[in-house]
Amino acid sequence: MSIDAQKLFDLLPAIHRIRDAEQAAAEGLARGPLEELIGVLAEQLAVADESLEQLYDDLFIETCADWVVPYIGDLIGYRSLHDVAPGMASARAEVAHTIALRRRKGTALVLEQLARDVTGWDARAVEYFQRLCTTQYMNHTRPASLQSPDLRQAEPLEWIGTAFEGASRTVDVRRIESGRGRHNIPNIGLHLWRIQAYPRREAPTTRAGVRRYRASPLGHDLPLYNRPRAEDDITHLAEPDNVPWPLSRRRLDTHLARHYGERATAGAPLDNPEPALILRVDGTVIERDQIHVCNLSDDAGSWAHTPPPNGIYAIDPVLGRIALPADAADPAEVQLTWHEGFSADIGGGEYERGNTLPQPPAGATVVRVPDDHATLAAALTAIAGDGVIEITDSARYSETLAIDVIADGSVEIRAINGRRPVLELGGLTVTGAANSACTLNGLLIAGAPLEVPDAGGNALAQLKLIHCTLVPGIALNADGSPTQPTAPSLQLAIAGLETDIDRCIVGAIRSHERSELLAIDSLIDATARDGVAYAALDDAGPGAALSLIACTVVGKVHTAEVGLISNSILFAALAAADTWAVPVRAVRKQVGCVRFSWLPFDAIVPARHRCQPDSAQAAGHIAPRFTSLHYGTPPYGQLTTATPVEIRRGADDESEMGVFHHLYGAQRETNLRIRLAEYLRVGLRAGVFYES
Repeated sequence: MSIDAQKLFDLLPAIHRIRDAEQAAAEGLARGPLEELIGVLAEQLAVADESLEQLYDDLFIETCADWVVPYIGDLIGYRSLHDVAPGMASARAEVAHTIALRRRKGTALVLEQLARDVTGWDARAVEYFQRLCTTQYMNHTRPASLQSPDLRQAEPLEWIGTAFEGASRTVDVRRIESGRGRHNIPNIGLHLWRIQAYPRREAPTTRAGVRRYRASPLGHDLPLYNRPRAEDDITHLAEPDNVPWPLSRRRLDTHLARHYGERATAGAPLDNPEPALILRVDGTVIERDQIHVCNLSDDAGSWAHTPPPNGIYAIDPVLGRIALPADAADPAEVQLTWHEGFSADIGGGEYERGNTLPQPPAGATVVRVPDDHATLAAALTAIAGDGVIEITDSARYSETLAIDVIADGSVEIRAINGRRPVLELGGLTVTGAANSACTLNGLLIAGAPLEVPDAGGNALAQLKLIHCTLVPGIALNADGSPTQPTAPSLQLAIAGLETDIDRCIVGAIRSHERSELLAIDSLIDATARDGVAYAALDDAGPGAALSLIACTVVGKVHTAEVGLISNSILFAALAAADTWAVPVRAVRKQVGCVRFSWLPFDAIVPARHRCQPDSAQAAGHIAPRFTSLHYGTPPYGQLTTATPVEIRRGADDESEMGVFHHLYGAQRETNLRIRLAEYLRVGLRAGVFYES
């Protein structure tokens, strides 16, 4: 079928085309009415042609439209799951795998693939009946099934207590569905990894001493993760390289070629296109034959096992430390490509956040750092209080910044997609004239709080923080503790300011009573449960009107009024001899609502709707339990599986309360159990375990 308008027009009799051209010339038109009509017909024919092509594509699950997926699934008896988590898992992938999975129904391979497809997390299936201590039949011996572990094999001993354990155990008669028992004849375990490995490409390290560096941009010890390798074949059970897992010293040393570098030596062919680690010193890639894995723990004011002057570089993946040879230049520009463990896409990072980076308005001034200007201060001068500054790398910027926005203007400082720069600041102030706005996007800010001062007629109208981290406690010591645990990270001193915080990690907040603050999917951390997380500038009076949507707040809260607190956790308590009457308080209780949230039972807030605890008696046992509340650790802010179900499934959509509500962990687990009931072999029982 031809959909070219000119070709269709040429098929008409010549007399009609001539008269149409004459009419167009008489009326001064480019095309006559008949040619215009043919153009409209051609457009509609093109639409019909595209629809016919799509009808063919809709016959196949790989190419069909999204709305066709459930219909194809219905043809093969596919049962849809609770679609409450956008992007959580792909129904298309599940339908595509259904026939292949049914052919292998009941096997560990299928159950593992189901866990990956349904939850979107990395998974490992374990048949616990194969790990039982048994008296073996002599005509069918299993040499690998030993009664006790082989102590001469060091690497398998690292996996004791994990999903990859190979040691045999005695029978455990407790039910596996409850998560307590494991090793029994009918038991199969599905192990899931909630913590993901986030890439940090060519990230600057932090100098810790002479020829000593840390991978962390904040200068603290932290574990380095592997880069999970995708499984290409359903007949393959997951191994440690296929899941996000911290690298141990022995594992990295034994399998250095898997995890470090793209080639063995300089000039050698590439043998590892997707490494987890690459070290660059003064712009030169350090090849694999120059890397030694060492224990670089503290030793008498220095580090143990630092390398001699022989061109060898030492890496400690457990502590995230790097030591240069004794004859290397110092200081040096040391960059490390590595992977960091965390639970979700918040706080800034190299994950996908393109939907928060719209094109600048037409005519807006756009300046790129370091492409156009080497420093942020120079870029701020160039945009003159109205424009966009894009940071195109993940470098460290040590400056003192003063952002001043003109009237009716807007200043945005943002990292481009796939980058996370570090702003190690001596000071950061934001001021503006009437109807001005400032936005920060994708930045890690340490060294100083962000201040909106009440000086010089500051009339800033709006402040937005998107995918940013304002380090709780301002900065971190080498051991990971905050350098200023009681200092706020955000000081908003002017009235009338509207502050929006979206997918951020921030420290304590101080604000003017006559202003407003909205936080969504964010974590506000005062570094201690009895610290002041939210209050006025004097640390005691009421702060701005507060709204929290799916947030976790660690510390006490005093607000002028509540707009809406929903699906959140306000983890606060009073210290001994505390001057506060209650840990959470709103001055005006006649407005606002608190719904589907956890907060202290004695909190003074507006009307509560289905909050926890709902009674003084329940307050004794219904409380959130966190894996870690120490910023800088991989499980930071994560609820443990021991958290009461009233909190883990207590949000308005039956997901968990708090900052990781948008992960829909409860729904993922529910969907997995639905699929297990369909694919589990008769007589077997399954349990779900979280490895991270």
